[in-house]
Amino acid sequence: MSAPLLAYPPPDEAFPQLKRRIIQRTGHAYYEDKDSSLWERVQRRIRATGAGNSAGYLSLLEEGEEEWIALEAEITIGETFFFRDAGQFDALRDTILPQLISRRAEQRRLRIWSAGCSTGAEPCSVSILLRRLLGAEHRDWSITILGTDISAAALATAQQARFSPWALRGMDPAERARDFLPIEGGHTWQLRPEHRNTVRFERQNLLGLLDGALPLAMTEFDLILCRNVLIYFDRDLVPRLVRALGERLAPDGWLLLGHSEPDPSFSAFLRPITLPGTTAWRPLLAPPPRAEEPVTAWAPAPALPALPPPEVAAAPFRPILVTPPPALRPPSLDVPPLAKPQAPAPVGGDSDSRALLDLARAQADSGALEAARATLRQGLRAHPTLAALHHLDGLVARALGDPVAAEAALRRALYLDKNFVAAHYQLGLLLLDRGAAEAGRRSIANAARLARTLPGTTTLEEGDGMTAETLLGLTRHHFAEPGKLR
Repeated sequence: MSAPLLAYPPPDEAFPQLKRRIIQRTGHAYYEDKDSSLWERVQRRIRATGAGNSAGYLSLLEEGEEEWIALEAEITIGETFFFRDAGQFDALRDTILPQLISRRAEQRRLRIWSAGCSTGAEPCSVSILLRRLLGAEHRDWSITILGTDISAAALATAQQARFSPWALRGMDPAERARDFLPIEGGHTWQLRPEHRNTVRFERQNLLGLLDGALPLAMTEFDLILCRNVLIYFDRDLVPRLVRALGERLAPDGWLLLGHSEPDPSFSAFLRPITLPGTTAWRPLLAPPPRAEEPVTAWAPAPALPALPPPEVAAAPFRPILVTPPPALRPPSLDVPPLAKPQAPAPVGGDSDSRALLDLARAQADSGALEAARATLRQGLRAHPTLAALHHLDGLVARALGDPVAAEAALRRALYLDKNFVAAHYQLGLLLLDRGAAEAGRRSIANAARLARTLPGTTTLEEGDGMTAETLLGLTRHHFAEPGKLR
């Protein structure tokens, strides 16, 4: 039996009233059936303020705005990392942004809104992508990328444009070095000034779209990204929010939502556009593409080109990993020795292990990496053969600047499940980062070969929303010429 997830007393009798008030104010219906998660966060504020209990804290909230700001920062889920959902960024790179650049070539002006931007990885990712697309012409354009969020704390972090290795965990080391500057001995990465100049941040609540609180100047956007935000709102409210977002678009603008958020009812007021890897939305009367513009759903999308065979392809497939050497298991992780499994361990696990995995990921996403590591130790003691826990343990260790522990954890994940595509890929990135080029290339080649056996639309386990097709696209960046890995 594993230890309880929370070290808090059970909710008191005034908690339901406090919960209703929080959801009414923030719109975060996500917490309707997650009392323990909300209570954990509320308890931190009750203790910090000395309010004593839910009734006392509710009274404190009614006194003014300051404590609301602190609470909203506490309860907002801060999951964010660069180029999150690579399939959607492929659509931005290949279709959406090139079309917008073509249509705005005379005005040389773009307005983009990242709604629910958390600590800023999404708008900064778009800024990086635009600079890559425009090249030297970037200096001649007037580009505004607005990031908004309800959390003042998240926005304060976004303003600094400093990111942990956790937020950059999916980036190729060469791309990371091109777009960021290492500070604090590589434990933090500073976005280069040329990418920061086009991004600004404001505190806004999406509910302002419905009650008139959102400034009227926030309109005529060429692109709005509201990804993985609407899942926290009441389902009956979501169509109204999406309609209101659509009304803030330019007539030929684009809207991107999270993969799990689209609803067929949106087609009553927006036009769905199917792109490779995602669905985008446009105003119903948006004009069709011009002849010179990139292909969208109005014409067949180009087929994914074949992945060049890696130089090791002639050999039969054998993962490069063996039983992790004891020397690579740092004692600080307190992970029990692995016995050889009788069959590959499932990536998902039962409800208890899933809860521990989700808690650790939420802690890491909020920047509490040491807390995430402690949660993972608890999970690994109770579920030592669950590959997903070892995988996440590796990502957290890497973000904490412990590459030896990270490599050991990823190797344990692959020992337990040799077909764990995301673990092969992450191990490859880690090894490349450590200068072990040949081993890193082989691990990435293994990830690619496994991904090629899956339907392209398959979402990879523990892959941060990445599909098999997206991973194949990423692995191509490691091929300098056909048949060779760079």
